[in-house]
Amino acid sequence: MSFGRPPSINIGFKPSPPERGSFPLDHYGECKENMVSYMKCLKENSCTSTPCRALSKQYLDCRMNKGLMDRDEWKNLGLSNVDGSKDPVQEDSSTKA
Repeated sequence: MSFGRPPSINIGFKPSPPERGSFPLDHYGECKENMVSYMKCLKENSCTSTPCRALSKQYLDCRMNKGLMDRDEWKNLGLSNVDGSKDPVQEDSSTKA
């Protein structure tokens, strides 16, 4: 490739997406509620993700269900031992009462 060459020369080049780490953005906010809950949990826990793993699983499950990322096994995502059906925020409030 040389300087001064018009960019239209590369018409035949087709980029391929990486296998992991890149997925479509949620332009329509289909999983925004899950994302906001996860980010709030991170903020409340000084950016420590361990207490927020259930919310992370819920968010990724939403993305997989809406076609925003490929479905994958939870063990591949590091979340196989997390129960995503429980809300840790609700659990905390019930144990404090």
